[in-house]
Amino acid sequence: MDKLLFSLMTIQLIFSGIAAIYFYRCIKVQNTTKSLPTLESKKELEHLKRLRAISLTKPLAEQTRPQKLSDIIGQEQGVKALYAALCGPNPQHILIYGPPGVGKTAAARLILEEAKKTAGSPFGKHSKFIELDATTLRFDERSIADPLVGSVHDPIYQGAGAYGSAGIPQPKAGAVTQAHGGVLFIDEIGEMHPLQMNKLLKILEDRVAKFQSSYYSASNRNIPEYIHEVFQKGLPADFRLIGATTRRPEELPPALRSRCMEIYFDDLKEDSLCKIAENSLKQVGFHFEKNLLKKMAAYASNGREIVNMVQMAVSVATMERRKEILEKDLDWVLEIGRYQPSPCEKIAEKAEVGVVNGMAVYGTGGRLLKIEVSAKKVAYGSMGSLNVTGIVEEEERKAYHGTIRKKSNAKSSVETVMTAMEAITGLSMKEYDIHINFPGGMPVDGPSAGAALFCAVYSALYNKKVPSTIAMTGEISLLGHILAVGGVDMKLEAAIQAGANTVFIPAANWKERYEAMNIKVVKVNKINEILEYLYFEPQQDVKQIQENTFGEKEGVLTAEGV
Repeated sequence: MDKLLFSLMTIQLIFSGIAAIYFYRCIKVQNTTKSLPTLESKKELEHLKRLRAISLTKPLAEQTRPQKLSDIIGQEQGVKALYAALCGPNPQHILIYGPPGVGKTAAARLILEEAKKTAGSPFGKHSKFIELDATTLRFDERSIADPLVGSVHDPIYQGAGAYGSAGIPQPKAGAVTQAHGGVLFIDEIGEMHPLQMNKLLKILEDRVAKFQSSYYSASNRNIPEYIHEVFQKGLPADFRLIGATTRRPEELPPALRSRCMEIYFDDLKEDSLCKIAENSLKQVGFHFEKNLLKKMAAYASNGREIVNMVQMAVSVATMERRKEILEKDLDWVLEIGRYQPSPCEKIAEKAEVGVVNGMAVYGTGGRLLKIEVSAKKVAYGSMGSLNVTGIVEEEERKAYHGTIRKKSNAKSSVETVMTAMEAITGLSMKEYDIHINFPGGMPVDGPSAGAALFCAVYSALYNKKVPSTIAMTGEISLLGHILAVGGVDMKLEAAIQAGANTVFIPAANWKERYEAMNIKVVKVNKINEILEYLYFEPQQDVKQIQENTFGEKEGVLTAEGV
């Protein structure tokens, strides 16, 4: 009996020992499993701290970044418009058009800081500046992930956590909610996906970001109250949008443009580029030859290119242990970077028969449009010809709904000029071989060059020169009326840069501030007024001008008779 009892006790002790060893190992494994993520986390955290401790020198582009609105060079009118649109008691949504590297992003960032300081502005210390780039703004059409509007994490997706196990959808806020009470800046807004654009337009109107999910039920009491609130009322998204783009206005959706104040940033002129170069060189503490500034400006089209040139030239001088930038340094930078001189349109030094300076808008700025005309009278009984060269017949442009091909109507404008010429002078254009050329191959829209075309043909017919310091714009009608055109402000800036001293514009485009411009702006209603200004005494009609000036029989003029 004692032996049996002893055996049972021994067996019991053995099983107890085995059980104890089992539970001990389970606890040990559990602790080890818990400690592994902790150890791995500590290891990664230490690696992250080591990475953060490593830093390079601050790039020159960052050192020279504008710190206040007055630091933005060459965009005084654009900055003033930004201030008016955003710093008042009722700020507006804004679209900024302009080429790259002219200060659009910097101005947008700084204008919010100015608005915060303005009395009566709804922006305050809480207002954030949330920045997105439309070129990298990716989203899922199933609304699984949308960094702009926000998304819903339904319970069927991986990583739904405890809410997912309970079958509860989880709404996640996007940038429109993060920007609530502040500014949402979208760079290259013209690149946005149409579906995202439509969502954004709805939010701009409602000022609320709304969510949907097939897993949401208003009667489900297991869903937390705040999630009910989000699905039923949405997340607040009351912000002001600032969109920047390098595209043309017509390439953006009309629905977006109608909701925004449109502001234009211009191409940087030579003096602005020189100022940026000077500031950059002073920022890094290097001496430089004065002539280097204009040379940099001649090879750069925007501020970023200037800063890149400076940084490269500084590196060359530093390697040679110099604190001065020499011309040879810049020459090497221009050669190694394959920089090409920017097109610099200047008026001709001397006037020539048949040559007139027109004005056009191309891209984001104005351009001087040179027009050349040759006119020769054909033999009696022969038929003259009309030849137009140098125009781009068809231009491919991107639009919101896709790519469009825009045909030039310059030739139809030429035909209008020929008809007007016959009506005003009494000449028959069929008696002349007329060759009209637009040097440079720039796309010519046509109508706004009507007045310049007329004067160039007139100059060629009568062998009378138009002063090279004069430029003109305006559409001409069959009866010689000068009609309004677009882009006059940009055209005037281009004329000033080119060195013109007098510009003719349609009277319908006249603005009082043109009187204060550094150029003489003459408003005209009819082509006769331009001819009188160029050649004759005022108040004479064309028929009297013909008789008095050329002495042709019956008022008929010929190029040979001049």
